[in-house]
Amino acid sequence: MNIYTHGKIAEREARIAEKLRERADGEGSVQVHLDPTMDIDGAKVFAIYGKGGIGKSTTSSNLSVAFSKIGKRVLQIGCDPKHDSTFTLTKSLIPTVIDVLEKVDFHSEELRPEDYMVEGYNGVQCIEAGGPPAGTGCGGYVVGQTVKLLKEHHLLDDTDVVIFDVLGDVVCGGFASPLQHAERAVVVAANDFDSIFAMNRIVAAIKAKSKNYDVRLGGVIANRSRETDQIDRYNDAIGLKRLAHVPDSDQVRLSRLKKSTLFEMGDSAEIVAIQNEYLQLAERLWAGTPALEAEPMKDREIFEFLGFE
Repeated sequence: MNIYTHGKIAEREARIAEKLRERADGEGSVQVHLDPTMDIDGAKVFAIYGKGGIGKSTTSSNLSVAFSKIGKRVLQIGCDPKHDSTFTLTKSLIPTVIDVLEKVDFHSEELRPEDYMVEGYNGVQCIEAGGPPAGTGCGGYVVGQTVKLLKEHHLLDDTDVVIFDVLGDVVCGGFASPLQHAERAVVVAANDFDSIFAMNRIVAAIKAKSKNYDVRLGGVIANRSRETDQIDRYNDAIGLKRLAHVPDSDQVRLSRLKKSTLFEMGDSAEIVAIQNEYLQLAERLWAGTPALEAEPMKDREIFEFLGFE
């Protein structure tokens, strides 16, 4: 290696070190700090995480309705490029923030709230942040642009609750960006190995964010599960708590096919029981849950921990 090449490598490493110092955002993170002018003031903000396919969008939408049923003004923000977080609320795939910004060449001043926000069932306001095509950009940028638009149009002034429905179990800086705005992060998990393994990694990401931001773990929603024994055993081991239990129900699956929330699915005993679980969860979150200081396990440790003897 010649002196010139060695110098270039040293220069590059120095630049990386400087970026790490400037962007320190939890252990090992190189994500840019949140612009303090983009804070969401006044509203309670919740970020919903969990393994891909575990039912976060169904959970988020029904929780949004539950908040609206107890008299709160609710805004749900879908943070998945598939932009299907809010379709049970709106009965359609609404335009995404990134799509409408692209149409005006990213001149946000040309947009109106109705260009990207749609009122859904029982008055829940719905936004799909969308995302860049796969492999072409960072989801964190899209979340930041969405919050910027909401601030510019004063759409947060009359909002009591904001729910971020976040893509899968991706814990990269981009999809961890809602944690910069949230008061509590809530994890959705089933009573199985893959869900709890993913939850453990999400807990680690939230712990890293909590070093520099106000977000704290709120707890776990057990979903699509008859039992909760493995979730409860894991929670006891690391310091988490279960907030709610939504059982494995064909009515929940049917609600997605009908493009409906569970609050529009009739009044059978099974449906009413699940509705009440969401209403109690909304009341509990609104009243304020303790900040949980959970200590995630190492991957190898949780691999050995989970399952039956």
